[in-house]
Amino acid sequence: MLKMAWFSQLKVNHFIHITKGFNTKQCACCLLLFGLFAASVNAASILPTKNYKVTTIASELKSPWSMVELPNDAWLVTQRDGHVVVVKEGQQLHIKLDLPGLYVGGQGGLLDVVLSPDYKRSKEIIFTYAQGELDANRLVIAKSIFDGVQFSKPEVIYKVATDKNTPQHYAGRALVLPDNTLLFSSGDGFDFREQAQVLTSQLGKVLRIHLDGTIPKDNPFINHENRRAHAIFSLGHRNTQGLIYDYDANHIISHEHGPAGGDELNYLTAGTNYGWPVITYGKDYSQARISPFQDYPGMKQPLVDWTPSIAPSGMAYYGSKHTAFPSLQKHAIITTLVDKKLYAIDLATGQFNQSVAFPDVSGRLRDVFITSHGNIAILTDGENAKLLLLKPH
Repeated sequence: MLKMAWFSQLKVNHFIHITKGFNTKQCACCLLLFGLFAASVNAASILPTKNYKVTTIASELKSPWSMVELPNDAWLVTQRDGHVVVVKEGQQLHIKLDLPGLYVGGQGGLLDVVLSPDYKRSKEIIFTYAQGELDANRLVIAKSIFDGVQFSKPEVIYKVATDKNTPQHYAGRALVLPDNTLLFSSGDGFDFREQAQVLTSQLGKVLRIHLDGTIPKDNPFINHENRRAHAIFSLGHRNTQGLIYDYDANHIISHEHGPAGGDELNYLTAGTNYGWPVITYGKDYSQARISPFQDYPGMKQPLVDWTPSIAPSGMAYYGSKHTAFPSLQKHAIITTLVDKKLYAIDLATGQFNQSVAFPDVSGRLRDVFITSHGNIAILTDGENAKLLLLKPH
């Protein structure tokens, strides 16, 4: 069944370029078809295509963006309108956060939610959201204390230093690293893509801060003369929507939206330039060329390129500690908005073979989360969205 689902979603012009180990993106194309065939035969035969059940644990969600599981088996789901939906034992409680300067428009609003590493003691929750107004808005990071019933007034700990006058491309994904620093993505603002290459702008970057908002002294551009560069971890990003940490191989992994094509999966390393908009597979939405380059000295090639776009949204790491679905161990699990499927990418072999997992789950999928029991939660997208839980039979 999975083989058929895998092959049916391939179009003649739907190429996934596996680029690791090659000098140019064109070279990777030459080996594509064989690699995809091998991936579909080998990976598809072991990934879960049956013997699982899907349960709806929350419904009627309004444009949700992310979710997190609490230690007491409750869930927090963010909605872009500024509400957090607390889900527990079949009940849903909607709480409006008092977010300073919340801007809801276009793609802006309340976005990601993650737990502080000491959450069991501190009850501290970290949020990303859009702040400002149409003429001047930005991504910010805020913290709040959740006592199980209500949230304290959120405290903004960091503001992206570069304002924009567009309601698109906030990125906004957050990840707590093993050293307890916070990595988060800042989009290029759509109309300001050239700033992704400018170190004095914080647009089109991945940034790294301490949980109190201060800047780590080992950030790659900490000695730059302009203070805006001090928080930058990596540059050359368009709209990074996924951030995970592969604790089995000690890799930070991201994915981001390209324009019309050019969605990417990358290993993130400090100080690295990922090329946008100088190098890209994608074209502008008018089909005009964005750049004559698909590779350029000093700019990193992606591990995987999706052209046409699949629109990757959330991403989670199913590591060796998770046992509910053993065949998914050491895979990145990715939700998609355009392809409307759940993808699993094998990170263990270095070939990044991709397969469709859980074929019964389809539609615009916004985010994914691995529970403490190794089950998989999926957040759908839209004005009547659901939080789903996938468990083995």
